[in-house]
Amino acid sequence: MRHGNNKRKFGRVRKVRKALINSLALNLIVRGKIRTTEPKAKELRSFIEKLVTGAKEGSAATRRNIIGKLMNRRPEVKKLFEVIAPKYTDRKGGYTRVLKLGARKSDGAKMAVIEFV
Repeated sequence: MRHGNNKRKFGRVRKVRKALINSLALNLIVRGKIRTTEPKAKELRSFIEKLVTGAKEGSAATRRNIIGKLMNRRPEVKKLFEVIAPKYTDRKGGYTRVLKLGARKSDGAKMAVIEFV
């Protein structure tokens, strides 16, 4: 039974899946908008929203926690704390939006754009 198992697996082992989500999150922080498959965008949404909520708090402990989650990439963490999080001080959630696109031509995978609101 899958009670409480609400994460997608993407046909990857745990460490590769974690690296995929981290890479997508770093690219979203740097670019503000990325194009990926729909399941990856939906999985990334919950991960990045937790990071932005922590960055809104702004304490040293949350900064260390987020640095650990983003593979010690300090420039991206700095951008998250100084540029992205201050935009959402009045907002309680829903920092990202997933826009569905058509199917990819080569393999028919559903595509989506994820971006900051």
